[in-house]
Amino acid sequence: MEKLWTGRFQKPLNEIADAFNASIGFDSRMYQQDITGSMVHAAMLAKQGIISQSEQESIVSTLADILAELDSGALEIDSACEDIHMFVEGELTKRIGAVGKKLHTARSRNDQVALDLRLYLREECAVVEELLGEVIAAIVSVAEKNTDTIVPGYTHLQRAQPILFAHHLLAYCAMFERDMARIGDAVDRMNTASPIGSCALAGTTYNTDRVYEAQQLGFGAPCINSIDGVSDRDFCLELMSAFSIVMMHLSRFCEELILWSSWEFAFVELDDSFTTGSSIMPQKKNADMAELIRGKTGRVYGNLFALFTTLKGLPLAYNKDMQEDKEGIFDTLDTLKMCLQVFAPMVASMKLKKENMLAAAKGGFINATDLADYLTKKGMPFRTAYKLTGQIVAYCIEQGCDLESVPLARYRQFSELFESDVFEAISLQACVEKRISQGGTGKASVEAQIAHYKEH
Repeated sequence: MEKLWTGRFQKPLNEIADAFNASIGFDSRMYQQDITGSMVHAAMLAKQGIISQSEQESIVSTLADILAELDSGALEIDSACEDIHMFVEGELTKRIGAVGKKLHTARSRNDQVALDLRLYLREECAVVEELLGEVIAAIVSVAEKNTDTIVPGYTHLQRAQPILFAHHLLAYCAMFERDMARIGDAVDRMNTASPIGSCALAGTTYNTDRVYEAQQLGFGAPCINSIDGVSDRDFCLELMSAFSIVMMHLSRFCEELILWSSWEFAFVELDDSFTTGSSIMPQKKNADMAELIRGKTGRVYGNLFALFTTLKGLPLAYNKDMQEDKEGIFDTLDTLKMCLQVFAPMVASMKLKKENMLAAAKGGFINATDLADYLTKKGMPFRTAYKLTGQIVAYCIEQGCDLESVPLARYRQFSELFESDVFEAISLQACVEKRISQGGTGKASVEAQIAHYKEH
C-alpha cells in the first residue's frame, strides 16, 4: 500500500527501514478506539461546516462498516500498512474515494495516536479494576471462613505475635484497594484533557470545536497546550507505575504462598489446577503459577523504566521515539490481567492446614509481649516488664519449654505479681482477642474489615 505521506519523496522506503518503522504489529489492537475517534472527528468537522453533512454521513457509516467487519473477522488488518491510522484511512478511502481523504482534515497522526492510546487505556483500566475486585472478593471469601484460625504473625520472617489468618489476608485487600484508587486517580487525570485537535503540534487554521470533540469522547476539556497534547505520555508512566505497584503486591502475596505451601511451613496446599510437577521428581508439587507472577513483576518494572528512559531526553514535541510507549504498556496490561485472572481462583481454591498453623503459633514465644503486658497491667513499668519477660524466655529456652508450661511457682520466683490468671492472659486465643484496637487482629475488628471490603 502506498504511504499517505510520500508526496515529497522520490524513492520508496527501504524494505528493512519500512519494517523497522512500522507499528501496525502492535498498535492494531487500538482499531476500535481509532475508528471511534475518527467518527467523532468527522461529526465535529460537519458541525463546523468544514465538511458537508452528507460527507460526514458517508464517512461515519463506512467507518461503522469497517469496525463491524474488523470485530467479526470479515476484514483483516493489512500488515503492510505503517500503522492502524493509515490502515483505517486507507480502507475508508478505498471504499468512498475522495470523501474519505477529507477525514484527516484538522488533525495529525500525532494527536490521533495520543487520543487512541488514552481511549484504549481508559477501557483497559476498567477491566483491571474489575479483576482487582475479583481478587479482593476471593481473599475476603477465604478470610470469612478463617476468623478463628490462629497463625503466627511475622516480622523479619521471625515469629512475632499470634494473629488471625483472616487478619493477615485482609492486609492484602487494603493494598489492592489502594491500587484501585491509584488507577482511578490516574484515569481521572488522563480524562481531564483531550489531545485531539492539537494536530502535529501547533493546532490548526480550521475553525474546529475542540470542546465538542473532547466532550463526545468523554474528556473533561481539550488539553490547554497543543504541544503538550501531542508530547505528553505522563499518563502512561502514571498508569504503568500503578500497575507495577499492583504487581509488587501480587508478588509479595505469591512469595508468602510459596513459603506457606513448602514442607517447611505446610500452612496451605495450593490446588492441583494451579500447580505443576517435576519431570524427574515424582513427589514434587510446585507453586509455578505463584512463581510466575513473582517473576513477571520484574518484567512489568522493566517496561516502566524503559519508558522513563525513552522519554527522559526527548525535546518537544512529538518524536518517533514515542512509538516505543505502546509495546511496553500493552505488554504490562496483558501481563497484569493474566496474573490477576490466575491469582483470584488460585487463592480461592487453596486448602488450609489449620493444625500446622496452630502448632507454629504455639512455638517461638509469640505470646511474650502479652506476658509483658500482663505485668504492666499489674503495675510494673513496661520496660521493666519487657526485660523480665526476656529473662523468662531465656529460661524457657534453657529448659526446653514454652511460656504456658512454666509452673506458677517458678513464675512467682521471677515476680510476685504473677498469679494464676497469667495462663489465661497468655493463651493464644486471649492474645488474639485482646487486640481490640481498630484495625487489629481481634475477631470483631477482623469482621469489621471483612464487612468493609464486602460493602466496597
